[in-house]
Amino acid sequence: MNTQDTSRWTRAGLWALPVAWLVTAWGGLEPQPDQEEDPGSWARFVSSDSYQLGHLLGATAGTILALFGVFALGCFLANSRSGRLALPAMMTAAAGTTLLLVPAVISTFATPAIGAAYLKGNEDVMQLEFPGSMTGAFLLGLLLAFVGSVLLGVAVWRSGVLPRWAGALWAAGAVVFYVLGVVLGLATTGSSLPTQSAGAVFLAAAGGWIAWKVSRQVPLPATG
Repeated sequence: MNTQDTSRWTRAGLWALPVAWLVTAWGGLEPQPDQEEDPGSWARFVSSDSYQLGHLLGATAGTILALFGVFALGCFLANSRSGRLALPAMMTAAAGTTLLLVPAVISTFATPAIGAAYLKGNEDVMQLEFPGSMTGAFLLGLLLAFVGSVLLGVAVWRSGVLPRWAGALWAAGAVVFYVLGVVLGLATTGSSLPTQSAGAVFLAAAGGWIAWKVSRQVPLPATG
């Protein structure tokens, strides 16, 4: 692949970052009802077409686009001043994001089936428990995605080829999304908090800033 083609793919990957986080923000706008306190409302919510569409785009497609973007950002920064940090950060964030595809797929396809079964009178389906390994994979994915994202923000800040404050906004968005959004939501309401969508918007803004800056740079730094 020649340099021009590589540059096009890198730019496309970087533009995937704001798209990924915008659809993630959209997918988390409406929190689920409490499954234990109001199982009927929860079942109707998760078995709706809007729920499946939101998770198909916001969780599954958003995660795939985020992976594409993370690889593009890491490759773009590889030969910058922060290359030694950017590549491990890229792999850490990508590993975590990949692990998060597991609960994303379950939420998209298995949860609606559970809700539909409950509405049909099969109340015992609410006693269904997923193996502890899934919880472990989810928590490990959260940790790796958070650490990798923060380190990518630091790499952008130190790179010398991208706006420093875009890196700061990216790292701040990761803290708001993962810690004040996902983790705090699980520990309190058991569902998403508004901070989760807010963090995703911060990450989308930072990703758009980075992609716009790169789209104005000719040529791109060598990636191979």
